Amino acid sequence: MDLQALADRIAIGDLLTRYATAVDSRDWDGYRSVFTADAVIDYTSAGGIAGNLEEVVEFLSTSLEMFEMTQHLVSNVDVVVDGNSATVTAMFNNPMRLPGGETWFTGGWYHHDLVRTAEGWRSRCLREESAWFDRTPF
Repeated sequence: MDLQALADRIAIGDLLTRYATAVDSRDWDGYRSVFTADAVIDYTSAGGIAGNLEEVVEFLSTSLEMFEMTQHLVSNVDVVVDGNSATVTAMFNNPMRLPGGETWFTGGWYHHDLVRTAEGWRSRCLREESAWFDRTPF
């Protein structure tokens, strides 16, 4: 693996960390910085929406208000870089606590199509593939 490949993997790992941190801290400008302006984001497998970046930010900022805490743990990152594009599949485990202490859990995979931009790697498409839910009402 050459230095560029290592640098790409580190930068992509940082992008995934920025994504999880932005969602959990409700930092919507930070969330936007993960994506291209024309990104398509699909959370339908978890009962969410599919839409453009601003539609999804509006959905998340409203729907996550019901939780006092979320924690997105991202692991098992598989990266395939092809020039200025990359595909990424990464596992997630996400506990979400409601006021009063009840906690829901979900897990699955994130599938990103990335593009290298002047600002670094950005996701132009994210599809969440939910695999399991525990203690949720749906």
